[in-house]
Amino acid sequence: MELTAAEPRRKNLTQLYLDGEPGPKIDTEVFLLSRLQPGDVLDQEELQELVARSDARRAQEKALYLLEHRSHSKRELTEKIARTTASREAAQAAADHLEEIGLLDDRAYAESFVKELLLRKGYGVRRVRQELARKGIAPEIADQVLDQWEDLDQTARENMARVLEKRYPRWREEEAVRRRAVAALQRLGYTWDQVRDALGSWEQDVPM
Repeated sequence: MELTAAEPRRKNLTQLYLDGEPGPKIDTEVFLLSRLQPGDVLDQEELQELVARSDARRAQEKALYLLEHRSHSKRELTEKIARTTASREAAQAAADHLEEIGLLDDRAYAESFVKELLLRKGYGVRRVRQELARKGIAPEIADQVLDQWEDLDQTARENMARVLEKRYPRWREEEAVRRRAVAALQRLGYTWDQVRDALGSWEQDVPM
């Protein structure tokens, strides 16, 4: 295949034309380092290697960009890169590399995320586990992080009391409000027993 043209595109990409037809878009820096010029001839293996180098560089750059803005779990980072920038293989390799050099740490991410979920969003442990799983955090890491939390029961009581006070202040007087409060607390990840405890002196059964 003859490289007949190479034209700059947005997002630091270069459009290759092979035998007069549009070919792949390559990371511009990777293309410049290849020293290819119009008129050069590439075989299929050389083209695939060029695409792979481009993919790897773009995945690495995207990973660093994402981590500059906020922390991510390894799976979350991999999926974002694979969805928007590079192949899944390149995305996985970039995440693996960042994990190896300590820039990506699921345990540290989980510790920060659990704190946010418990204290800022007021989630119960059941919902916290669901959110951690959604981010790709391994169950054993979730267990370790939650086990180190000093008093989950007290945190749960405080969270539920805050929800009842701020969002459902008339739960004691109005059955409809009470039922909405129960449903909301369960959506936040609190068990039926925890919800009953939070309601305190109110002892009427409410269907789950």
